Amino acid sequence: MRNRGLTVRNIAATALTVLLLTGCAQTKDFLTGASRSDSSDSEVGILGAPEAEHYLAELQRLAAGDPATQAEIFADAQAGAQLTPGSQTNLRFALVLATPGHSEFDPDVAASMLREALARTELMTQAEIALATIHLKSAEQIAVAQAEVQRLRSATSRAAQNQESITNQRLATAEAENRRLRRELDEAEQKLEAITSIERSIREQE
Repeated sequence: MRNRGLTVRNIAATALTVLLLTGCAQTKDFLTGASRSDSSDSEVGILGAPEAEHYLAELQRLAAGDPATQAEIFADAQAGAQLTPGSQTNLRFALVLATPGHSEFDPDVAASMLREALARTELMTQAEIALATIHLKSAEQIAVAQAEVQRLRSATSRAAQNQESITNQRLATAEAENRRLRRELDEAEQKLEAITSIERSIREQE
């Protein structure tokens, strides 16, 4: 009976392990987008379309790379979009422009290119459409935030300029007032000196 109990527990443990492994595999399929069969069905007829992992790997290298690596990725993506324009090359360049953390980051241009790409979704895979949609939303939000920052900077700059202008006007007024007072003081000293000279001359005559 004891051995039988151990056997039942072993079978149960084995079954639980299989279930856990199966669940992990299903979760991985869910996180990567869909099953292989679904991915292949959605990409039928789009020859040469890169997989989502290809785009994501390059964007990860772009975000985490040093300036030389970032410049290389940008130049390659830009050249591809210019020399062989197409849905995939334009999407790749747009994704590079939409990724923060490098000197060529440009959410405005990226958003425009992504909107153009999404206007021709028949030439894109489902994974590419998802990437374009997500990055478009991000680029638009960043562009709005940057515009607000620029507006606040401009407002602050104008306020600073106005304050500087007011300060300069006050300084100019104070300086003019000081010059007037010095002139009046000089005139008063000259008059006092003249009076003193006259009094001295009268005393000498007496």
